[in-house]
Amino acid sequence: MSDSCCSGTVDLRAMQAKQRRVLMIVLAINLATFVMMLAASIYSGSSSLLSGSLDNLGDALTYLLSIAVIGASGRAKAQVALLKGLLIFGAAVAVAVQIGWRLGHPEVPVFEAIGIAGLANLALNGICLWLLTPYRHGDINLASAWECSRNDVFEGLAVLLAAAGVWWFGAGWPDLVVAGALLLLFVGSAWRVLRWAWRSYRAEP
Repeated sequence: MSDSCCSGTVDLRAMQAKQRRVLMIVLAINLATFVMMLAASIYSGSSSLLSGSLDNLGDALTYLLSIAVIGASGRAKAQVALLKGLLIFGAAVAVAVQIGWRLGHPEVPVFEAIGIAGLANLALNGICLWLLTPYRHGDINLASAWECSRNDVFEGLAVLLAAAGVWWFGAGWPDLVVAGALLLLFVGSAWRVLRWAWRSYRAEP
């Protein structure tokens, strides 16, 4: 009986260590993509890139929180997931402010910079999604991390669409349209994570 308990404890610790390693990798990737996309946004004047960079920063904070509660109680994980949802919603507010500012100060962003940064972001976030996909049906902690990573892949595709639109039309409005679409994506994602977290929180004793 004791051998069985020890085996179960070892298996649990090994699983938690594996989860921690995966989250550390995606944390590092998101910090790197945040810096890269922020620099590209400043250079290009792109709202879609800025929204993507803010999303990556929020995701990095999300993964950091996810690492902190590995092995914690279900209630603690639900509380952290609530905070994750609020972080995603905060990114949506920041994007909305940026779009409003760009509407008052229109300019044509540099589509080459948008395209290069978008491709790099899509490739790196594809790696993150691949790493997190095995945990998408796990507890609220890993499931919410997977939700963030899936958003990043959609974001990468949208940024490439923005670059193509700016190049084709020679105008800045496609970039703003994509930024607006990302804003709606963030709001929807925040709602789903907050709903899951609240249900998990209420289900815990």
